[in-house]
Amino acid sequence: MDGLTPAWPTLPWDGGCRCGNIRFRITSLPLLTMACHCTGCQTMSASAFSLSMAIPADGFTVIKGDPVIGGLHGDISRHHHCDWCKSWIFTRVEPELGFVNVRPTMLDDHAGFAPFVEFWTDEKLPWAATPAKHSFSSQPESMEAFGPLVAEFAALRGS
Repeated sequence: MDGLTPAWPTLPWDGGCRCGNIRFRITSLPLLTMACHCTGCQTMSASAFSLSMAIPADGFTVIKGDPVIGGLHGDISRHHHCDWCKSWIFTRVEPELGFVNVRPTMLDDHAGFAPFVEFWTDEKLPWAATPAKHSFSSQPESMEAFGPLVAEFAALRGS
């Protein structure tokens, strides 16, 4: 389950925050797995980059707890966190685009997830490296640019 091959575990996948107050379930395979090197993600994740996987919105459900908005409080991105342990669990984009960006490290079994694409490499730390097949200096300007990436990722995972 390296995010680059079709060896995905059987759905559903469960996960949650560090303290367990928030739990979620994923019932659809990711559209894409990603790393973001922007300085905002570096700061919010306290790491070199943030990892995410785009899950179809109808394939993601919070099954326990009530996440709160943290991080950015803007009009576009809504970063959902646990109110107790402050774990950054997922992000929704407004207006709804049909997917939820879930942090794969929040899954109970997350060791094999790797980014297929990486964004904002112009801001990445010089030593940071990922196995991503595709790299972008910023982020594609239109949603249409994601179509070929999603199709290639689906072909790799065998769907």
